[in-house]
Amino acid sequence: MIAVPKEYQFSQKHLLGLADYSRDDIAYVLNQSERFREVLDRPVPKIPTLRDKTIVNLFYENSTRTRMSFELAQRRMGADVVNFSASSSSVSKGESLRDTIQNIDSMKMDMVVVRHKSPGVPHYLTRCVDAAILNAGDGAHEHPTQALLDMFTLQQKMGSLEGLKVAIIGDIAHSRVVRSDIIGLQKMGAEVMICGPSTLMPLYPETLGAHVSYHLEETLGWADVAIALRIQMERQADVPGRIPSLGEYHQKYGIKMEHLEMFPDLKIMHPGPINRGVELQDAVADSDRAFILDQVTNGVAVRMAVLYLLSGSAESDASGRGVSSGQTSK
Repeated sequence: MIAVPKEYQFSQKHLLGLADYSRDDIAYVLNQSERFREVLDRPVPKIPTLRDKTIVNLFYENSTRTRMSFELAQRRMGADVVNFSASSSSVSKGESLRDTIQNIDSMKMDMVVVRHKSPGVPHYLTRCVDAAILNAGDGAHEHPTQALLDMFTLQQKMGSLEGLKVAIIGDIAHSRVVRSDIIGLQKMGAEVMICGPSTLMPLYPETLGAHVSYHLEETLGWADVAIALRIQMERQADVPGRIPSLGEYHQKYGIKMEHLEMFPDLKIMHPGPINRGVELQDAVADSDRAFILDQVTNGVAVRMAVLYLLSGSAESDASGRGVSSGQTSK
């Protein structure tokens, strides 16, 4: 557990981005995540914490891992879940975002998990409805629950975030994960370095607040943990040809077994989905030095913790523990 002041009280009403969360807020979420991670190891990994809540998953972009992780977390906690897909809704007929969310709100929802291609949409929704808003990724802006699960996994595997050196490698320019990771890791005392070809860096990479490198081996030699990012070909239509080919990218920036041999203490993470043979060599992704499947499992626990805290359930829990042994469903 990470120490938080005794007088601390979690007062956030939304999760729009980690820029809005203090160090103590993040520490508290990670502590709650540890308790929910224990729930997932029970014979019956369910608790009735959200059985009186209705949650809408409002996804305007395709998603597999994030959407499934949120939905599993919601159902494990007993919530009523409504899944919304823009491609099969009135959005395809021209309905505006505001009309869509207000129509859904009129059906009495308590929380909204939203993913959208445009940065700022989660913030906009807070002005349209009273429900708690959780950002599941907005454009290339932030992806806060991914950063929280990354931090939780690092704390679980490495013992502490304080002083940890984390390298983030790949498509920095188009990644929402990198922004949330930098914000969260630095608030928790870690150092961050970003690395990739100059064509996959933002215009002024130093403004992200992390160390900047363009050399893979230099970066891996510095790092305790390397987080490889997916090359997002679907977001590169603005400037075609940012990389000559995926094969050449792998040759210069892909993490290979030779790197694990060169840096024997280096650990590997990836937010998924992995482009095997591009960001990571197959053997690297499947090695015992990779925490990738731990990230997936921990993602459910972290999202359970966030849902619990933003649902208001924590206010009625005098102990502040979030989960007790008596809450397991029969």
